[in-house]
Amino acid sequence: MTESTSMNESPYEKRRRRAQERHRRSGKAEEPSSSAVAADQDAEVHESARNIVLRQLTASAKSRRQLEDKLADRGVPEDVAMSVLDRFEDVGLVDDAAFAETFVRSRAETRKLARPALRRDLQAKGIDPELAEQALEQRTDEDEQADALDLVRRKAPSGEQLAEQLADRKTRDKLTRRLVSMLARKGYAPGMAFDVVKQVLGESEDDLPGELGSP
Repeated sequence: MTESTSMNESPYEKRRRRAQERHRRSGKAEEPSSSAVAADQDAEVHESARNIVLRQLTASAKSRRQLEDKLADRGVPEDVAMSVLDRFEDVGLVDDAAFAETFVRSRAETRKLARPALRRDLQAKGIDPELAEQALEQRTDEDEQADALDLVRRKAPSGEQLAEQLADRKTRDKLTRRLVSMLARKGYAPGMAFDVVKQVLGESEDDLPGELGSP
């Protein structure tokens, strides 16, 4: 392929070409969609693409971009992929707005992710930035504060282990950094993370018996 041809490729065709190169390098005996590349098998091509999309949606909800990637990986020509996905969108089986809202709600509930992390995940799945922001409106500062508190309370040690770590300045600082880093990986802002960790360790310290706790 010449450099000029490569530059004129659409993003879909670039993904499709990279997938075909991976197939060749891996020495796969066959590619599931190899029969779908012949121009005289248009009906079979569309049927194969529809089946791929249906299987993907049956397994779990997907964004349009995720489905495009899967079709490209299976060698489906771009015009066929776009036609099939357009039809799925027309009947409401592919809906990036609904996908984004469900994704935000699910990941916030199960993984306690903050909005920056959710935004990155949505971007990686090809969700339009405007749709992503609309979905993220479900989350509030209060929601994230409550989730951060819950995460730290569950991840912090307890009992004698906690008492030992709080009794020594170095181990206390190390514990603080570990908990703040955990929150940062989930997208929480540094200021909120430090405040939450400080609050939870303060509460835990008050609950401890003896010199560390309240009399």
